[in-house]
Amino acid sequence: MQNVDTLIHARWVIPIEPENVVYDNYSLAIHGGKIVDLLPTESAKQKYHSEKIVELNDHALLAGFVNAHTHAAMTLMRGIADDLPLMDWLQNHIWPIEQKWMSEEFVRDGTDLAIAEMLRGGTTCFNDMYFFPDIAAQQAIKHGIRASLGLIVIDFPTVWAQHSGEYIEKGVALHQELLAAELISTPFAPHAPYTVSDEPLKRINELAHKLKLPVHIHLHETAYEVGLALAEKGQRPMQRLHELGLVSSSLIAVHATQLNDEEIQLLADVGANIVHCPESNLKLASGFCPVAKCLAAGVNVALGTDGAASNNDLDMLGEMRTAALLGKAVAQNASAIPAMTALRMATINGAKALGLADKIGSLEIGKAADVIAIDLSELETQPLYCPISQIVYAASRHQVSDVWVAGERLLHSRELTTFDLTELKAIAAKWQTRLTEKNS
Repeated sequence: MQNVDTLIHARWVIPIEPENVVYDNYSLAIHGGKIVDLLPTESAKQKYHSEKIVELNDHALLAGFVNAHTHAAMTLMRGIADDLPLMDWLQNHIWPIEQKWMSEEFVRDGTDLAIAEMLRGGTTCFNDMYFFPDIAAQQAIKHGIRASLGLIVIDFPTVWAQHSGEYIEKGVALHQELLAAELISTPFAPHAPYTVSDEPLKRINELAHKLKLPVHIHLHETAYEVGLALAEKGQRPMQRLHELGLVSSSLIAVHATQLNDEEIQLLADVGANIVHCPESNLKLASGFCPVAKCLAAGVNVALGTDGAASNNDLDMLGEMRTAALLGKAVAQNASAIPAMTALRMATINGAKALGLADKIGSLEIGKAADVIAIDLSELETQPLYCPISQIVYAASRHQVSDVWVAGERLLHSRELTTFDLTELKAIAAKWQTRLTEKNS
């Protein structure tokens, strides 16, 4: 018999690729952090030996979720300024808090809180945009989660950098520093067209091509953003980015609630990516991404939660359900976003957007063992006719029982293996006291 690091026997395996396939009574063999085999359980028991055999008789195994847009450290501001429109929320509440409290400590503690929440909800990779990405990298490496950490760029000074040139300089240095970190990637992350001027965007475009990095940016998030750009520059933000060379296969356009047909076709023609954040968009009344139209045109659409300050959670199961239901309503077509499409948006489409589809996003031989198990034996997911539909439309993140990233078990029967929950809750309480004092 062949020895492997871990052997997982499951009631169902949903590989994502190929699409709409569910294997009954299947097993995964994991060795060296990768999937080395996917086969019927009876065959696996005869072929493989492992010191770590995991029996999941009521569970579905699938690729870990890829949360393709987050502001992880903002988890410390969960619920602090609810029920406000975007610009009021940002300018009068979030930015003043950040100006007062932003620090390495804030980012370390907030990122830890976010990573713990995401792992407990089945997210194995997140794409972040925030200050102190070096600190976020340290925490992601410490806890073993895969992370795409944006090299933030913004025109105005913050505690992280004083001007766009310094943001870019520090970002490139961090990219070089993290090249050897197996679980970390570093896209450029200019905040938005309304906060980054032309010259830094041109420089980002040059460096992105040179270093072969994606560009992660908020784009067409609100009608206000588009109207402001038309008033100030006489063109829509996407047209401006297109003229600067940034609308390409490297683009990760977040939100995209204000798209016309020509813009959708442009994104499809160049192979650009959209990250749909339906719950944040709904909460801030930002608009509706035309997901069905984008998918029909051939645009890769991934899913993100946005930050917990505007969502208010980092729950990809909830995001999938909302995306599927909202997509049907916007398209006025009950078949517009089937369950499998939503599941792909949360897995392989996110991997494609981040340039990681050769490593993650599906359970395929040779890919990294980023795997999650969802217990479908709960009353709330009975009776069970189709595991894919049940996961998207009925399952809760509390049914995620186990999580592996690159073969390492980071959630074991609902218990985090690298965190102390009592300590985490105390950290959250500490920041609640600080931020409440600021706003009292």
